[in-house]
Amino acid sequence: MIGPTGENLGVISVQEAIRIARDADKELVEVSPNASPPVCRILDFGKFLYERAKKEKEAKKAQKVIEVKEIRLRPKTTDHHRSFKVRDARRWLLDGMKVKVRIRFRGREITYPEIARGELQEVATELADVAVVEVTPDMEGKTMLMVLAPARKSGKSSAPSGEKPAPKKEAKKSEPKVEENVEVVKYEGDDDDDEE
Repeated sequence: MIGPTGENLGVISVQEAIRIARDADKELVEVSPNASPPVCRILDFGKFLYERAKKEKEAKKAQKVIEVKEIRLRPKTTDHHRSFKVRDARRWLLDGMKVKVRIRFRGREITYPEIARGELQEVATELADVAVVEVTPDMEGKTMLMVLAPARKSGKSSAPSGEKPAPKKEAKKSEPKVEENVEVVKYEGDDDDDEE
């Protein structure tokens, strides 16, 4: 038994504990039911719930939530359509979000996965200056999925505030590095119409 001011009262009967709690105008709360003997505490239960909720809210604020956006393509997607999807993905990656790139197959298109893999490699190449491949292109049912994560920034951007930094000019575009042993992680939320 722990008293109203935090002192240890030792092992006492339930009736005695209830009487002490009533005298202190507080509640008797069992804080550790699995202990032998169970541990009870005398406290203001409303205040206890309020403080616990406040701590949980503060902990939630401190958490960094990484949002995952998705772009969907098809094996027959035109270059023009892919370019504005890639533009959206670039904006999201610069904002610190992860981007799923999903290619959906219809009918017999699934017999040519190399076309989709090539599309995903082109997207990864176009975004190589702002992203790294986190999950390599892999089949998932009737879709092929790749996850891109924002590249770590090496320094401050030289672009004025409010403007996006200009993409780095490269003499020759290189294929992004693809890691072989990557753990696939499922993300929840942002599956359908959660675009800005």
